[in-house]
Amino acid sequence: MPDRSSALRKGFNIEAVSIVWIMVEAATGIRAGLAAHSLALTAFGADSVIEFAAGCALLWRLSLEMNGAGENRVRRAEKTAAYVVGVSLLLLAVYVLLAAVYDLVVRRAAGVSPAGIALALAAFFLMSWLAKAKRKTGREIGSPALQADGACSIVCAYMALVLLAGVTLTALLGWWWIDAVASLGLVYFMIREGIEAIEAARGEKGT
Repeated sequence: MPDRSSALRKGFNIEAVSIVWIMVEAATGIRAGLAAHSLALTAFGADSVIEFAAGCALLWRLSLEMNGAGENRVRRAEKTAAYVVGVSLLLLAVYVLLAAVYDLVVRRAAGVSPAGIALALAAFFLMSWLAKAKRKTGREIGSPALQADGACSIVCAYMALVLLAGVTLTALLGWWWIDAVASLGLVYFMIREGIEAIEAARGEKGT
């Protein structure tokens, strides 16, 4: 099926681009976030580490089908990838929740980081595009795992906005708490998407 083959190749390429960018995010985000004492920026980098595992699982699943693996093997890979993505989202939700509560308790404000601002701007546009592409391609090939990975990219794009808003409002208005509170706003979305990915893995009937 040429159309499916094309969609699989597209999905593979999208994941490859995503993984390359994720490595840049992880290295830059965590280092700049720790230096600036910014929860959103550090979580941004930590999110990238978690997304890396999810992306690798998707590359493995897509490459199996592209290389002609049997239907049963592809189905098992799809389920495994969906579980990895779902658990990754839940782990990220726990991390952001605990870090946000800690920052509120100790009243730690986010610092201003030029590197973080540049990273967030780039990530917002790129990850928004990747999220849309992953979800569209996931629907085309019937892959709940790829669609759920699109949710990981949406989280990354939202966290970029949280970071930009937090840094701006802290600098202009002295709202030390905004970074943590805005990060908490993402927790519900991450938990919901993580549970949906795991449920999709359990109920996946093949593509």
